[in-house]
Amino acid sequence: MSTSRVALPEIENKLRISFSQQLYLLEVLLYVSVGILLSAAAAVALFEAGAVLWRGIAAGAIGSYALLVLDQLLLVLMLVEILHTIRISVRSKELMLVEPFLIVGLIASIRRLLVITLQASKLMEQGHASAEAAIAFRNAMIELSLLGFLVLVLVFSIYLMHRTSYREEPVR
Repeated sequence: MSTSRVALPEIENKLRISFSQQLYLLEVLLYVSVGILLSAAAAVALFEAGAVLWRGIAAGAIGSYALLVLDQLLLVLMLVEILHTIRISVRSKELMLVEPFLIVGLIASIRRLLVITLQASKLMEQGHASAEAAIAFRNAMIELSLLGFLVLVLVFSIYLMHRTSYREEPVR
């Protein structure tokens, strides 16, 4: 009777280990699949940035195309940073790191800042003095202010993480 009591926890432990290993393999497979899709998306976005740059050079209006190229390149940087996070997750069996997500958030915020700036400048170039244009401009300025604050918060968070991580490392 005592052997069955001892065998039951051992079987349960083996089942937990086996199930955990299978879930880990599934997780790695999903990470690899997402990584492949992110790589493809980054390659397409990079190709699109090159195509936009080429159109700007061919049209002789590189200035008007530069912001669109920068927007595409920032999208590529976001995808690469997410891909880097996935690579770290696959290589280590640890929890996901927070810093890459802060960097992705920072890149996304800067990207949105640039897009809003481009839209606001086009709105001002067109010279619409309608009430709708004034409301759109006011909303763009509010969004720019919030995004500027978000960029400051993200940069400060990354700074604090770097500062804390250096202090936590053991001195040899």
